[in-house]
Amino acid sequence: MSVLNNVMKGIFAVVGAVTGFTLTQTLFFVQKVDLSKDVKLAISFFAFGAVGLIFYIISSKFIESLLDFLSKLELFIQKMTLYELLTISLGLISGLIVANLITIPIKEIEIIGIPMSITINILFGYIGITAAANKKDDSIIEALKGKKGRKASDPKLIDTSAVIDGRIVDVCKAGFLEGELVVPGFVLEELRHIADSADPLKRNRGRRGLDVLNILQKEIQHPVKVEEMDVAGGEVDDKLLNAAEKNSGKIITVDYNLIKVAEIRGVPVLNINELANAVKPIALPGEEMAVQVIKDGKENGQGIGYMEDGTMIVVEGGKKRIGETVNVTVTSVLQTPAGRMIFAKPRN
Repeated sequence: MSVLNNVMKGIFAVVGAVTGFTLTQTLFFVQKVDLSKDVKLAISFFAFGAVGLIFYIISSKFIESLLDFLSKLELFIQKMTLYELLTISLGLISGLIVANLITIPIKEIEIIGIPMSITINILFGYIGITAAANKKDDSIIEALKGKKGRKASDPKLIDTSAVIDGRIVDVCKAGFLEGELVVPGFVLEELRHIADSADPLKRNRGRRGLDVLNILQKEIQHPVKVEEMDVAGGEVDDKLLNAAEKNSGKIITVDYNLIKVAEIRGVPVLNINELANAVKPIALPGEEMAVQVIKDGKENGQGIGYMEDGTMIVVEGGKKRIGETVNVTVTSVLQTPAGRMIFAKPRN
């Protein structure tokens, strides 16, 4: 890298020196300065050395910024698919072609012709890249058929709670989630910290989360990408919300508080609990079923049982029937943020 820096500094110095010499010669020619040839040559060589030295001195900061930009550009290009890269390259080339056609007569204008041509090339190159980037998710084949290409699904960012919960494996296996799942680097780091916890319960939860990611990638082979995201925020939830806003993505979670904050901020959420409730069998008032009463309820005389999908059934007067399987009639159904509750009474 030091060799490259020195070479680039040398190039900058040469460019500066030639620029200084050329400018003084041009100035003498345009202004018709009344000086002897030797004096003009001396001034030109002085400008040659002075401007070359100035360019060499200021080149360090410029080269550092340039190399930093190129490094970020390289990382950005590495994250792009071949299709996206070709699309954006085509947009850039198209923009430059249009710009050069426009600037053919402009180049002939004295003094301002070249600067205007350069500006127009930069402007149309940028327009071409922007237009191509906005259309990179459209199918060229479908566009040629006169149909809008199928747009790729929005980024889906997985929250730590959804990974540990584990039901996302079944959701993906059933095909309810399309597209790539994005695991932000800070979510993976939080999982690692939980997996390294001294608390056995937390440690098991963290390891379960890591196992879930492995199952998604290797067994189900659902596209999962771990992505380092440079976003503001202290807590993981704050970073996740900021990342979703920045990338116009959706958050997959089972965290009730995160869901509420996301709703306030207008961030789309895919709540696995809502999906689970939506696919549960619907019990209607008057429907009959058999339920095993396993414990007493909060209210006096109530008994509690559960359906196979985990839905709680509150049996009126069921306390005295604990341990028995009772035929009941559904009286009402209550939907809560935590799930669905069924109220029933023993069938006469």
